[in-house]
Amino acid sequence: MSDWRTDPTYAMCRALVNGAELSSFADGPFDVRAVAAAVRPEAKDRFLLDEVPWENFPQGDQVREAVRLLRAGGPPGPACVGVVSGMCANDMRAAAALAVAFLIRIAADPHHPHRTAALAEVPAPARARYFGVASRAELLLHRTGPRQEDYDDYGSEVTGYPAGWSVAAARAAITADAALLLPLLHDPAPMTRIRAAYALATVTDLNGTVRTALRARFAAEPAPDVCAALLLATAEITRARPHSPTTVLLREYWQDHTRAPEVRLAAAIGWLCLTDEAAPEDLRVALDGLATDERACTMDALPWMAAVGGSSETGLQRCLRRMLHPEQPDPMEYDDPWACDADGASRP
Repeated sequence: MSDWRTDPTYAMCRALVNGAELSSFADGPFDVRAVAAAVRPEAKDRFLLDEVPWENFPQGDQVREAVRLLRAGGPPGPACVGVVSGMCANDMRAAAALAVAFLIRIAADPHHPHRTAALAEVPAPARARYFGVASRAELLLHRTGPRQEDYDDYGSEVTGYPAGWSVAAARAAITADAALLLPLLHDPAPMTRIRAAYALATVTDLNGTVRTALRARFAAEPAPDVCAALLLATAEITRARPHSPTTVLLREYWQDHTRAPEVRLAAAIGWLCLTDEAAPEDLRVALDGLATDERACTMDALPWMAAVGGSSETGLQRCLRRMLHPEQPDPMEYDDPWACDADGASRP
Protein backbone atom coordinates (compact mmCIF):
# COMPACT_ATOMS: atom_id res chain seq x y z
CA MET A 1 0.00 0.00 0.00
CA SER A 2 1.42 3.40 -0.97
CA ASP A 3 1.95 6.19 1.51
CA TRP A 4 -1.10 8.47 1.40
CA ARG A 5 1.18 11.45 2.05
CA THR A 6 2.42 11.17 -1.52
CA ASP A 7 -1.10 11.76 -2.88
CA PRO A 8 -1.76 15.18 -4.41
CA THR A 9 -4.54 15.88 -1.90
CA TYR A 10 -2.01 15.81 0.92
CA ALA A 11 -0.75 19.22 -0.21
CA MET A 12 -4.26 20.60 0.27
CA CYS A 13 -4.59 19.01 3.70
CA ARG A 14 -1.20 20.38 4.73
CA ALA A 15 -2.22 23.82 3.52
CA LEU A 16 -5.39 23.62 5.61
CA VAL A 17 -3.36 22.75 8.68
CA ASN A 18 -1.20 25.77 7.95
CA GLY A 19 -4.22 28.06 7.91
CA ALA A 20 -5.52 28.02 4.34
CA GLU A 21 -9.25 28.55 3.87
CA LEU A 22 -11.16 25.42 2.95
CA SER A 23 -13.31 27.49 0.62
CA SER A 24 -10.26 28.14 -1.57
CA PHE A 25 -10.30 24.45 -2.58
CA ALA A 26 -14.06 24.13 -3.11
CA ASP A 27 -15.10 23.00 -6.61
CA GLY A 28 -11.48 22.33 -7.50
CA PRO A 29 -9.67 19.12 -8.49
CA PHE A 30 -9.39 18.00 -4.85
CA ASP A 31 -13.05 18.59 -3.98
CA VAL A 32 -14.47 15.08 -4.29
CA ARG A 33 -18.01 16.48 -4.44
CA ALA A 34 -17.19 18.36 -7.64
CA VAL A 35 -15.10 15.54 -9.08
CA ALA A 36 -17.82 12.93 -8.53
CA ALA A 37 -20.50 15.19 -9.96
CA ALA A 38 -18.43 15.74 -13.11
CA VAL A 39 -18.13 12.06 -14.02
CA ARG A 40 -20.12 11.50 -17.21
CA PRO A 41 -23.13 9.15 -17.01
CA GLU A 42 -21.66 7.18 -19.92
CA ALA A 43 -18.43 6.71 -17.99
CA LYS A 44 -20.38 5.26 -15.08
CA ASP A 45 -22.52 2.98 -17.22
CA ARG A 46 -19.59 1.70 -19.29
CA PHE A 47 -17.15 1.57 -16.36
CA LEU A 48 -14.70 3.96 -18.01
CA LEU A 49 -12.67 4.06 -14.83
CA ASP A 50 -9.74 5.89 -16.39
CA GLU A 51 -11.90 8.98 -16.86
CA VAL A 52 -12.06 9.40 -13.09
CA PRO A 53 -9.10 11.16 -11.40
CA TRP A 54 -8.75 8.60 -8.62
CA GLU A 55 -5.14 9.60 -8.16
CA ASN A 56 -6.20 12.95 -6.75
CA PHE A 57 -7.32 11.31 -3.52
CA PRO A 58 -5.67 9.13 -0.86
CA GLN A 59 -5.46 5.48 -1.95
CA GLY A 60 -7.43 6.28 -5.09
CA ASP A 61 -5.47 3.84 -7.26
CA GLN A 62 -6.29 1.03 -4.82
CA VAL A 63 -10.01 1.86 -4.98
CA ARG A 64 -9.98 1.98 -8.78
CA GLU A 65 -8.30 -1.44 -8.93
CA ALA A 66 -10.80 -2.88 -6.46
CA VAL A 67 -13.71 -1.64 -8.57
CA ARG A 68 -12.10 -3.02 -11.72
CA LEU A 69 -11.56 -6.46 -10.18
CA LEU A 70 -15.00 -6.55 -8.64
CA ARG A 71 -16.64 -5.67 -11.93
CA ALA A 72 -14.59 -8.34 -13.76
CA GLY A 73 -16.43 -10.92 -11.68
CA GLY A 74 -13.54 -13.25 -10.97
CA PRO A 75 -13.01 -15.11 -7.71
CA PRO A 76 -13.51 -12.68 -4.82
CA GLY A 77 -10.40 -11.77 -2.88
CA PRO A 78 -8.98 -9.11 -0.57
CA ALA A 79 -7.94 -7.00 -3.55
CA CYS A 80 -11.54 -6.35 -4.54
CA VAL A 81 -13.95 -7.24 -1.70
CA GLY A 82 -14.14 -5.02 1.34
CA VAL A 83 -11.66 -2.43 0.11
CA VAL A 84 -14.11 0.48 0.19
CA SER A 85 -15.64 -0.38 3.57
CA GLY A 86 -12.18 -1.10 4.95
CA MET A 87 -10.92 2.31 3.91
CA CYS A 88 -13.97 3.94 5.46
CA ALA A 89 -13.33 2.06 8.68
CA ASN A 90 -9.83 3.51 8.54
CA ASP A 91 -11.39 6.97 8.11
CA MET A 92 -10.43 7.55 4.47
CA ARG A 93 -13.55 8.13 2.36
CA ALA A 94 -12.70 10.51 -0.47
CA ALA A 95 -11.65 7.93 -3.07
CA ALA A 96 -14.27 5.52 -1.73
CA ALA A 97 -16.96 8.08 -2.53
CA LEU A 98 -15.85 8.02 -6.18
CA ALA A 99 -16.52 4.27 -6.27
CA VAL A 100 -20.15 4.53 -5.16
CA ALA A 101 -21.70 5.05 -8.61
CA PHE A 102 -19.82 2.05 -10.01
CA LEU A 103 -20.65 -0.17 -7.04
CA ILE A 104 -24.33 0.65 -7.47
CA ARG A 105 -24.21 -0.51 -11.07
CA ILE A 106 -22.58 -3.80 -10.09
CA ALA A 107 -25.19 -4.29 -7.36
CA ALA A 108 -28.02 -3.54 -9.80
CA ASP A 109 -26.86 -6.22 -12.26
CA PRO A 110 -28.97 -9.30 -11.41
CA HIS A 111 -26.43 -11.59 -13.08
CA HIS A 112 -23.26 -10.28 -11.47
CA PRO A 113 -21.65 -12.81 -9.09
CA HIS A 114 -20.48 -10.10 -6.66
CA ARG A 115 -23.57 -7.91 -6.62
CA THR A 116 -24.24 -8.59 -2.92
CA ALA A 117 -20.67 -7.66 -1.97
CA ALA A 118 -20.89 -4.49 -4.05
CA LEU A 119 -24.17 -3.48 -2.43
CA ALA A 120 -22.68 -3.92 1.02
CA GLU A 121 -19.97 -1.39 0.10
CA VAL A 122 -22.29 1.29 -1.29
CA PRO A 123 -23.38 3.04 1.93
CA ALA A 124 -20.01 2.93 3.72
CA PRO A 125 -18.67 6.28 2.39
CA ALA A 126 -22.05 7.94 3.04
CA ARG A 127 -21.75 7.59 6.80
CA ALA A 128 -19.14 8.89 9.24
CA ARG A 129 -18.83 9.04 13.01
CA TYR A 130 -21.65 6.60 13.62
CA PHE A 131 -19.96 3.55 15.19
CA GLY A 132 -21.19 3.14 18.74
CA VAL A 133 -23.54 6.13 18.48
CA ALA A 134 -26.89 5.09 19.93
CA SER A 135 -28.47 8.13 21.59
CA ARG A 136 -31.74 9.67 20.49
CA ALA A 137 -29.81 12.81 19.58
CA GLU A 138 -27.37 11.03 17.28
CA LEU A 139 -28.74 7.75 15.91
CA LEU A 140 -30.10 8.04 12.34
CA LEU A 141 -28.78 11.61 12.18
CA HIS A 142 -27.52 13.13 8.94
CA ARG A 143 -25.31 15.90 10.19
CA THR A 144 -25.20 19.32 8.61
CA GLY A 145 -23.87 19.75 5.11
CA PRO A 146 -20.23 20.78 4.74
CA ARG A 147 -19.52 24.47 4.99
CA GLN A 148 -16.94 25.84 2.61
CA GLU A 149 -15.49 28.26 5.12
CA ASP A 150 -14.83 25.63 7.78
CA TYR A 151 -14.99 21.95 8.57
CA ASP A 152 -18.47 20.70 9.32
CA ASP A 153 -19.26 18.58 12.34
CA TYR A 154 -17.87 15.46 10.66
CA GLY A 155 -14.42 16.98 11.14
CA SER A 156 -11.47 15.70 9.16
CA GLU A 157 -10.41 12.24 8.06
CA VAL A 158 -7.19 10.66 9.24
CA THR A 159 -5.45 12.21 6.23
CA GLY A 160 -6.71 15.68 7.11
CA TYR A 161 -9.25 15.64 4.29
CA PRO A 162 -12.65 17.21 5.16
CA ALA A 163 -14.85 14.22 5.98
CA GLY A 164 -18.02 16.14 5.20
CA TRP A 165 -16.95 16.51 1.56
CA SER A 166 -16.55 12.74 1.21
CA VAL A 167 -19.87 12.00 2.88
CA ALA A 168 -21.67 14.61 0.77
CA ALA A 169 -20.19 13.18 -2.44
CA ALA A 170 -21.24 9.65 -1.55
CA ARG A 171 -24.76 10.69 -0.60
CA ALA A 172 -25.11 12.69 -3.79
CA ALA A 173 -24.04 9.64 -5.81
CA ILE A 174 -26.57 7.40 -4.05
CA THR A 175 -29.28 10.02 -4.52
CA ALA A 176 -28.48 10.34 -8.23
CA ASP A 177 -28.74 6.57 -8.73
CA ALA A 178 -31.58 5.82 -6.33
CA ALA A 179 -33.63 4.54 -9.26
CA LEU A 180 -31.08 1.72 -9.69
CA LEU A 181 -31.29 0.76 -6.02
CA LEU A 182 -35.07 0.89 -5.57
CA PRO A 183 -35.71 -2.39 -7.46
CA LEU A 184 -33.39 -4.15 -4.99
CA LEU A 185 -36.04 -3.63 -2.31
CA HIS A 186 -37.88 -6.45 -4.10
CA ASP A 187 -34.87 -8.77 -4.49
CA PRO A 188 -35.48 -12.45 -3.61
CA ALA A 189 -32.68 -12.38 -1.01
CA PRO A 190 -33.74 -10.80 2.31
CA MET A 191 -30.22 -9.52 3.07
CA THR A 192 -30.15 -7.75 -0.28
CA ARG A 193 -33.41 -6.02 0.60
CA ILE A 194 -31.95 -4.99 3.97
CA ARG A 195 -28.77 -3.63 2.42
CA ALA A 196 -30.73 -1.76 -0.24
CA ALA A 197 -32.78 -0.08 2.49
CA TYR A 198 -29.60 0.83 4.37
CA ALA A 199 -28.13 2.47 1.27
CA LEU A 200 -31.35 4.26 0.32
CA ALA A 201 -31.62 5.70 3.84
CA THR A 202 -28.79 8.10 2.96
CA VAL A 203 -30.49 9.75 -0.03
CA THR A 204 -31.60 13.35 -0.17
CA ASP A 205 -35.28 12.52 -0.61
CA LEU A 206 -36.63 15.92 -1.58
CA ASN A 207 -39.88 14.71 -3.12
CA GLY A 208 -40.50 11.73 -0.85
CA THR A 209 -40.07 9.16 -3.62
CA VAL A 210 -37.79 6.88 -1.63
CA ARG A 211 -39.83 7.13 1.56
CA THR A 212 -42.94 6.20 -0.42
CA ALA A 213 -41.13 3.22 -1.96
CA LEU A 214 -39.96 2.03 1.46
CA ARG A 215 -43.49 2.19 2.83
CA ALA A 216 -44.88 0.35 -0.20
CA ARG A 217 -42.32 -2.42 0.24
CA PHE A 218 -43.08 -2.57 3.96
CA ALA A 219 -46.74 -3.25 3.17
CA ALA A 220 -45.77 -6.27 1.06
CA GLU A 221 -42.72 -7.50 3.01
CA PRO A 222 -43.11 -10.92 4.69
CA ALA A 223 -39.82 -11.02 6.63
CA PRO A 224 -39.91 -9.27 10.05
CA ASP A 225 -36.22 -8.35 10.02
CA VAL A 226 -36.55 -6.77 6.57
CA CYS A 227 -39.62 -4.88 7.78
CA ALA A 228 -37.54 -3.56 10.65
CA ALA A 229 -34.86 -2.40 8.22
CA LEU A 230 -37.45 -0.64 6.07
CA LEU A 231 -38.77 1.23 9.13
CA LEU A 232 -35.29 2.29 10.26
CA ALA A 233 -34.51 3.50 6.73
CA THR A 234 -37.78 5.42 6.65
CA ALA A 235 -37.00 7.00 10.01
CA GLU A 236 -33.48 7.96 8.88
CA ILE A 237 -34.81 9.68 5.76
CA THR A 238 -37.51 11.37 7.82
CA ARG A 239 -34.97 12.65 10.31
CA ALA A 240 -33.14 14.38 7.46
CA ARG A 241 -36.41 15.71 6.03
CA PRO A 242 -39.19 15.83 8.66
CA HIS A 243 -42.54 14.31 7.76
CA SER A 244 -45.01 14.33 10.65
CA PRO A 245 -47.30 11.57 9.27
CA THR A 246 -44.35 9.18 9.35
CA THR A 247 -43.65 10.02 12.98
CA VAL A 248 -47.30 9.34 13.83
CA LEU A 249 -47.23 6.08 11.88
CA LEU A 250 -44.15 4.82 13.72
CA ARG A 251 -45.89 5.42 17.03
CA GLU A 252 -48.87 3.43 15.81
CA TYR A 253 -46.59 0.56 14.81
CA TRP A 254 -44.85 0.19 18.18
CA GLN A 255 -48.21 0.36 19.92
CA ASP A 256 -49.70 -2.33 17.66
CA HIS A 257 -49.52 -5.70 19.45
CA THR A 258 -50.36 -7.53 16.23
CA ARG A 259 -47.07 -6.46 14.65
CA ALA A 260 -43.97 -8.63 14.75
CA PRO A 261 -41.62 -7.83 17.65
CA GLU A 262 -38.87 -6.74 15.28
CA VAL A 263 -41.25 -4.27 13.67
CA ARG A 264 -42.34 -2.83 17.01
CA LEU A 265 -38.74 -2.49 18.17
CA ALA A 266 -37.62 -0.70 14.99
CA ALA A 267 -40.68 1.54 15.08
CA ALA A 268 -40.01 2.48 18.70
CA ILE A 269 -36.37 3.29 18.01
CA GLY A 270 -37.30 5.31 14.94
CA TRP A 271 -40.00 7.19 16.83
CA LEU A 272 -37.62 8.03 19.69
CA CYS A 273 -35.17 9.49 17.17
CA LEU A 274 -37.84 11.61 15.48
CA THR A 275 -39.37 13.23 18.54
CA ASP A 276 -38.26 15.10 21.64
CA GLU A 277 -41.18 13.73 23.65
CA ALA A 278 -40.35 11.85 26.82
CA ALA A 279 -40.57 8.10 26.34
CA PRO A 280 -44.06 7.15 27.55
CA GLU A 281 -44.52 4.38 30.08
CA ASP A 282 -46.29 2.09 27.61
CA LEU A 283 -43.28 2.29 25.30
CA ARG A 284 -40.92 1.38 28.13
CA VAL A 285 -43.10 -1.55 29.13
CA ALA A 286 -43.33 -2.75 25.53
CA LEU A 287 -39.58 -2.58 25.02
CA ASP A 288 -38.88 -4.40 28.28
CA GLY A 289 -40.97 -7.28 27.02
CA LEU A 290 -39.75 -7.28 23.43
CA ALA A 291 -36.00 -6.81 23.86
CA THR A 292 -35.04 -10.37 24.72
CA ASP A 293 -31.46 -11.57 24.27
CA GLU A 294 -32.52 -13.76 21.36
CA ARG A 295 -34.28 -10.90 19.62
CA ALA A 296 -31.34 -8.57 20.25
CA CYS A 297 -29.10 -11.00 18.39
CA THR A 298 -31.60 -11.16 15.54
CA MET A 299 -31.72 -7.36 15.30
CA ASP A 300 -27.92 -7.26 15.04
CA ALA A 301 -28.32 -8.51 11.48
CA LEU A 302 -29.48 -4.98 10.64
CA PRO A 303 -26.57 -2.68 9.69
CA TRP A 304 -27.80 0.07 12.00
CA MET A 305 -27.67 -2.22 15.02
CA ALA A 306 -24.44 -3.91 13.99
CA ALA A 307 -22.71 -0.51 13.91
CA VAL A 308 -23.97 0.38 17.38
CA GLY A 309 -23.13 -2.78 19.32
CA GLY A 310 -19.88 -3.61 21.07
CA SER A 311 -18.15 -6.41 22.88
CA SER A 312 -20.54 -6.57 25.83
CA GLU A 313 -23.80 -5.26 24.35
CA THR A 314 -25.76 -5.96 21.22
CA GLY A 315 -26.80 -2.97 19.17
CA LEU A 316 -30.37 -3.19 20.42
CA GLN A 317 -29.28 -3.35 24.05
CA ARG A 318 -27.03 -0.35 23.65
CA CYS A 319 -29.74 1.63 21.84
CA LEU A 320 -32.31 1.02 24.54
CA ARG A 321 -29.87 1.81 27.33
CA ARG A 322 -28.70 5.04 25.72
CA MET A 323 -32.21 6.12 24.72
CA LEU A 324 -34.16 5.16 27.83
CA HIS A 325 -31.45 5.34 30.49
CA PRO A 326 -28.89 7.88 29.24
CA GLU A 327 -27.61 8.40 32.78
CA GLN A 328 -26.19 4.88 32.86
CA PRO A 329 -22.49 4.62 31.93
CA ASP A 330 -21.16 2.35 29.24
CA PRO A 331 -20.02 -1.07 30.45
CA MET A 332 -16.43 -0.97 31.65
CA GLU A 333 -15.44 -3.70 29.22
CA TYR A 334 -16.86 -1.84 26.20
CA ASP A 335 -13.93 -1.79 23.79
CA ASP A 336 -15.22 -0.52 20.44
CA PRO A 337 -12.39 1.76 19.19
CA TRP A 338 -14.83 3.66 16.97
CA ALA A 339 -17.32 4.39 19.73
CA CYS A 340 -18.49 7.94 20.34
CA ASP A 341 -20.26 9.64 23.17
CA ALA A 342 -23.75 11.02 22.71
CA ASP A 343 -22.36 14.27 21.41
CA GLY A 344 -20.37 12.47 18.71
CA ALA A 345 -16.96 13.04 20.31
CA SER A 346 -14.56 10.13 20.06
CA ARG A 347 -13.54 8.53 23.30
CA PRO A 348 -9.88 8.70 24.29
